[in-house]
Amino acid sequence: MESAPDPRGVLYPARLPAIERFSPGPGLQELVSWFWLVDWNIAPGRTSRQELLPFPQMNLVIEPEGITLSGPASGASHRDLAGSSWAVSAMLRPAATQALNVSPAELLDQEIQFSAPGLLASITRMKTQPGHGNSGSACAELFDSWLTAHLPAATSSGLQANKLLDTVAAERGIVRVSQLAHRLSLSTRSLQRISERYLGLAPLAVIRRYRLQEAAHRLRADTAVSIAGIAAEMGYADQAHLAADFRKVLGYSPDTYRKGRT
Repeated sequence: MESAPDPRGVLYPARLPAIERFSPGPGLQELVSWFWLVDWNIAPGRTSRQELLPFPQMNLVIEPEGITLSGPASGASHRDLAGSSWAVSAMLRPAATQALNVSPAELLDQEIQFSAPGLLASITRMKTQPGHGNSGSACAELFDSWLTAHLPAATSSGLQANKLLDTVAAERGIVRVSQLAHRLSLSTRSLQRISERYLGLAPLAVIRRYRLQEAAHRLRADTAVSIAGIAAEMGYADQAHLAADFRKVLGYSPDTYRKGRT
């Protein structure tokens, strides 16, 4: 199970505890994007705020307190870490929505308890046993095996939703809903229906999420490139349009973000 790093989604990577990411096995690739694992140890009396612009997907998250299914986020979000703990999570692909019989739209910006006591006990045991520091891959493999055994295969409509997400993620030139509909040979209405059913978000929100993630990554990773140049790369008409999206979703300008990018 190979590691699958992705620089997008985390707004300030240097402030985040080290994250391990692992690809799912061949039988689960249509239902899970990757597994991600994180451990943290924050000094007593302090907190570490993790600011995110999450992928437009659900996550199944295992922590010592239990398992939760987190719905998609409507915009930027944050989590305050304190004390010492860990999380083992699966980022779910759109096709997993039907497999889990849930509605992402109803879970927007929410999380619900997920009952899988055997999985929780197994992961907890692996994370707390002596010398668990190298257990990342083993935890991901255990999680993979459980999901493979308990989730049905992706349906044809689920695979279509996967293709929608993959196309937006891979093709920077797509900045309008009409472009995405044409690329997928769908009507605008059909595209909207699929996006809202399997992602819980309108297609334009999905497109903007990826473009903003990519813009944020470029702003912090390559300070030699101008903000106007990054706006052009992301398909924005000009720098002002990128700045407007930044302020609307994140609450500050691209320049402010770049100056505090660590």
